[in-house]
Amino acid sequence: MVSGMIAVSGGRWSAYLILALFIASMIAVSVVTSKKSSSLDGFLLGNRGIGGWMSAFGYGTTYFSAVVFIGYAGTFGMSLGLGAVWIGIANAVVGSLLAWIVLAKRTRDMTQQLDAKTMPEFFEKRYDDKGLKLYSAIVIAFFIIPYCTSVYQGIGYIIEAVLGIPFVWSVVIMAVLVGAYLFIGGFFANAVSNFIQGIIMLIGVVIMITLMLKAPEVNGIEGLNKLIDSGYGFFPSAVSPTEHWFDAPAVQLIFNILLTSVGIWAVPQSVQKFYAIKNDRAITQGTVISFVFALLVGGGAYFNGSLARLFYPEMPLEGTANIIPNILLSNSLMNYAVLGFICVLVLSASMSTLSSLSLVSASSIGVDIYKGYIKKDAEDKKVKILVRILCFVFVILSAVFAILEVDAIVTLMSLSWGTLAGCFIGPYVYGLYLKKSNKYGAYASITGCLVTTLVLIFVFGDIMGATTFGQYLSLGIKKSPMIGVFCMAESLIITPVASIIGEKIEELIKSKKAIA
Repeated sequence: MVSGMIAVSGGRWSAYLILALFIASMIAVSVVTSKKSSSLDGFLLGNRGIGGWMSAFGYGTTYFSAVVFIGYAGTFGMSLGLGAVWIGIANAVVGSLLAWIVLAKRTRDMTQQLDAKTMPEFFEKRYDDKGLKLYSAIVIAFFIIPYCTSVYQGIGYIIEAVLGIPFVWSVVIMAVLVGAYLFIGGFFANAVSNFIQGIIMLIGVVIMITLMLKAPEVNGIEGLNKLIDSGYGFFPSAVSPTEHWFDAPAVQLIFNILLTSVGIWAVPQSVQKFYAIKNDRAITQGTVISFVFALLVGGGAYFNGSLARLFYPEMPLEGTANIIPNILLSNSLMNYAVLGFICVLVLSASMSTLSSLSLVSASSIGVDIYKGYIKKDAEDKKVKILVRILCFVFVILSAVFAILEVDAIVTLMSLSWGTLAGCFIGPYVYGLYLKKSNKYGAYASITGCLVTTLVLIFVFGDIMGATTFGQYLSLGIKKSPMIGVFCMAESLIITPVASIIGEKIEELIKSKKAIA
């Protein structure tokens, strides 16, 4: 799957050695921290005792995965040039700094008061409706899988490029590693390893950008000026290359900024990081650290992707999935030791994301569905075992879809992220701050956004010229970033409106019954 000339020097053994050391350290962390996961609360939330540094790094490493470094960076680097950097900056300001200021303390306090371990459990207790717990748990379990699949695809591409291991085996190896690591360690292992992975990501991004700027194709400021002069500067064109307004680079930039920077406010794998924060001091500390981390890592990833145009003046026929691995391999300043470290950088970002996603999915079924509905008197010990097994099941299932190469990295991530954020942003944010927000608004948001997602997929498919059912799906899903933003706006509007209407109808029904 790797194309182009390989200019990397040195022996591949050094990359293998670095990867082996990384894997060994992650396994060691999971074994050493396994005692912290003896209870269900410990396995899911680390006994709500996670400090500021680990919380911030956990949030950041979950935010930025292989999808960003390989998928988004390559795709938007090619289409937007230096303008892609604005996505990383917005992720830091809106998706990290503002999200922590608005959500962290409120989420921690309310979930502790309600004794809620998961987002569906928060909805159940906040809105006093058990059906809402089941409904949201099913939605989470279903839509987390495409996101996991996209992360595995990104991992597979970079490992195949750097180590020469076939894509399929790269995905299989990582699936087994992540599954075993989660099965043994749980949330606390995830938090500790996130801290280690975060340090690796920070160092790796600095090394990667430094060597990319020194590459002959870039040559520092000269390359940046070349991008600006060729129309790929910091301010993308508002002119669409097609007859559709939404294909304009500036429009794509705006929608992807909104999707990735606002959407994180309601995706369960990120929100759950706030549940486990130790105290107010840790929240203050985590707010600053999270912002700096996102600015360096997110901004760095997109800046690196923006240089892709200097290596590929024209869009490759095979698409953008392998652009980042290919430009790394074609950089004569790289050696396999450095590439091994960059590979570990992507794996660090991806493992933290995958473990968070798998924990959220598994807890949705194990805690919210099994203990919540199927066997309400189930002991926490048995539920914990079930959640551990489900973590492994979700990891394997996502890996299978990745091996089958179901759709593209960016498309899958955007669909999952946009749908989950659209369904939950209204019920979650209003649930924290608006007392009058109720179950009617929550049900309307989730149902409305699911219907809107499906309808818009076919609408965009039709606009793009689809003629068959398969084309309607494939072409429509490619517009997932726009669909996700529309759904988030719908949720923020429909949640309070439906809450008011639902309450009025309920009062009317009660008054009629009282008269009767």
